[in-house]
Amino acid sequence: MTIHSQLENVGMKILTGKKAVPRRCLLYGVHGIGKSSWAAQAPGAVFFDFEDGLNDIDCSRTEHLLSMEMVDEACRFLETESHQFQTLVIDSADWLERRIWDLVAERGNKKSIEDFEYSKGYKLAGAVWQKFLKRLDWIRTERQMTVVILAHSQIEKQTPPGTESYDRYSPALHKTASAMVQEWCDEVFFAQFRTYTKTEDEGFGKKRTIALGGTDRIVRTQESATALAKNRLAMPAEIEFSWAAYAQHISGNISGVVVDGSSKKKEA
Repeated sequence: MTIHSQLENVGMKILTGKKAVPRRCLLYGVHGIGKSSWAAQAPGAVFFDFEDGLNDIDCSRTEHLLSMEMVDEACRFLETESHQFQTLVIDSADWLERRIWDLVAERGNKKSIEDFEYSKGYKLAGAVWQKFLKRLDWIRTERQMTVVILAHSQIEKQTPPGTESYDRYSPALHKTASAMVQEWCDEVFFAQFRTYTKTEDEGFGKKRTIALGGTDRIVRTQESATALAKNRLAMPAEIEFSWAAYAQHISGNISGVVVDGSSKKKEA
């Protein structure tokens, strides 16, 4: 008897082949590159607005979310109400993190998350992140919504053993939250301006390197020495800065499902 048939005999269902499911994507990048505009191109996008910076973008959005209580209300709407949204955009993760820190400080009767001893505050924040990501998973699977998380970038110093240290871009989140969000996502993309360099002779044996470009935008999809990134779609190392360029690598019509809320409502 094969392992497959043995598992079936005990009631274990075996699935084979690829399955088209809504994606979980993190896009982070430098300030002003157009992360929100990129996400607004997604089908049926609705933004959880943490930054209050969407006034110049034609999109559906919540009111400015100033507390985790307001975040809870926004999630409950997507979970329980009839709607036709297909993509949830978190804009942005680093501003959401501030709301989480405020909640943790309030619960612990502290002025800020820094007032906890031994980094306990960040551990408590990690538990809130875990709960929030679990909630996003419910929205993704039960309401068939793609989830896009936007974040700003920061430069972190990497110090591998046995080699010289170097700088690398990463999401602007506390290291615990950053690792958690990156692991949860199917894709982690880094958006940047394409930069070229040119070496000029200054005379007397001296040369200088000049950066050129700065208008063309690209998305890095694979990890490198300069930026954290990953994908599960066998994508090229870089793609055009557009939702369409990402969508063409997604198999199945996973972002075209209209949810009317009639059969998959979560208990309030």
